[in-house]
Amino acid sequence: MEKRALGKTGLNIAPVVFGGNVFGWTIDEKTSFAVLDAFVDQGFDAIDTADVYSAWAPGNKGGESETIIGNWLKARPGMRDKVTIFTKVGSDLGQPGQKGLSEKWILQAVEGSLSRLGIETIDLYFSHWPDPETPYAETLGAYDKLLKAGKIRAVGASNLDAEQLAEALKVAKDADLPAYQVLQPQYNLYDRASYDGALRDLCLKEGLGVVTYYSLASGFLSGKYRSRDDLGKSKRGGGIAKYLTPRGEAILTALDQVSGAHSVKQAEVALAWLIAREGVTAPIASATSVAQVESFARAASLKLTAEDIAALDRASA
Repeated sequence: MEKRALGKTGLNIAPVVFGGNVFGWTIDEKTSFAVLDAFVDQGFDAIDTADVYSAWAPGNKGGESETIIGNWLKARPGMRDKVTIFTKVGSDLGQPGQKGLSEKWILQAVEGSLSRLGIETIDLYFSHWPDPETPYAETLGAYDKLLKAGKIRAVGASNLDAEQLAEALKVAKDADLPAYQVLQPQYNLYDRASYDGALRDLCLKEGLGVVTYYSLASGFLSGKYRSRDDLGKSKRGGGIAKYLTPRGEAILTALDQVSGAHSVKQAEVALAWLIAREGVTAPIASATSVAQVESFARAASLKLTAEDIAALDRASA
C-alpha cells in the first residue's frame, strides 16, 4: 500500500482513513474490532475519531468511539505502533464548559481522549469546529503546550473556511506558535463548493495535508439511493434526500459508467476520484462490515483514466 506524506506533520499514511464515527453507533464493539482488524490487514493505518463520537446515539454521551478504539488497541499488543490516531476537540459534550477551543478546555479534554484511547500521544489533534469566542493565539498556545509535553504530535483543523484558515496560519507565524498542518473539510463528488477554490488553493500553497470527511456523501455516492423510496435503507437515509437532484442524478450516471468500465462499485470510483485529486491526501470513509473495508482496498488500487476523471468532473461541476 502506497503511503502519502500528511502535509508537513512528518506522518505518512495510506490513502484511505477510517472514519470512527460508526463505533458505538451503527456497529457495536465486537463488529468494530473485526472491521478495524480488516482495515489494518488490508494495509491501511490511519483512524479518525473525535471526543464527541457518538454522542448523538440514544444512550450515549460522547467518548464511545475513542473507548472502542482504545479497547481494540489494548486487545492487540503492538498495534499502537502500526496505526496513526486522529481525534478532535471542540464539539459540545453537553456539560458546562465542555466545548470550544479555550486553553482551559483543550488541556482538560486531551486528558479524556488520551485516557479513553489508552495511549500516551495523539498523533494528530484537530480543532473540530471554529470557535469565534476564543482567539487563535489562545488555541494554538494550548496546542504548543501539548506538543512540548509530548501529548500530541501534530495539529489540524476541521471545518475552517479559507479566510479562517489564512488568519489562523498568520497568527501562528506572527506569534511563533504551532500552525495547523492538516485540514479536514467536507468534500466529495457532490459537495465541492466549500473546498474547491480559495480553500483548496490555500492548502496547496501552504503544503497542508487534507483528509476529507463525508467522502461518500453519507452513502449517496454508493449508488444505492436512487429515489425517496430508497431513503429507508439505512439510519443515515434521512440525510440523503438533499442529494436527490438533477445534478445528483448526473453524478450517479457518471459513476455508473466509470464503475461499469472498471468492473468496480460506484463507491470505489468516488473514493478513487478523491484519492487522485490534487489537494487531497486521503479521504475518510466509514465501514460497518469487513466487505466494505475490502472495498476501500479496491478503491485505493483503482487507477482512473483521464477520461474517467473528466467525466466525473463534468457531472459534478
